[in-house]
Amino acid sequence: MSLKEKTIDSQVAYRGGFLEIRRDAVLLPDGKQATREYCVHPGAAVVIPVLPDGQLVLEKQYRYPVQQEMIEFPAGKLDPQESDLSCAVRELREETGYTARRWAYAGKIYPCIGYSDEIIHIWLATELSAGAQRLDQGEFVDVFTAPVQQVNQWSLDGTITDSKTLCALRWLNAWLHDEWQPDWQVV
Repeated sequence: MSLKEKTIDSQVAYRGGFLEIRRDAVLLPDGKQATREYCVHPGAAVVIPVLPDGQLVLEKQYRYPVQQEMIEFPAGKLDPQESDLSCAVRELREETGYTARRWAYAGKIYPCIGYSDEIIHIWLATELSAGAQRLDQGEFVDVFTAPVQQVNQWSLDGTITDSKTLCALRWLNAWLHDEWQPDWQVV
């Protein structure tokens, strides 16, 4: 039996400057109808920036929906017609000031599959050079570095709870333990 649901009708329930909420009528595998409400998201990229000494570049920023400061890898949403690599390069430079010479695609995650179509592309970046931040208006980010061991500990003790950062950290550890071999690109 196929589990696929067929869209019968789709309507925009809300459209903001960044997100759209849709309400769809669907036909279920058993022939009954149901309603699905979900958020349409433009997609994003997260960067795992590794300095020459092995330290990681991280950031702390206040996340309004959860009302707290979060420790995260640099990340941001894709602009219209932007590739995920271009987004990763841009966000690393804007949020941290760093640029990277070598990039490798790690994978993708769907962080909120129950209510959003958001996809986040994970990129590993090395051969970093420091520069000046170029934050967007209204964006406040505290950039810092930490050793991998510390970041791993924070992922276990609840200091880091951001899902994209936790997933990206898994890819980093796979690389560091020879469980995954990156396909490097020079940018």
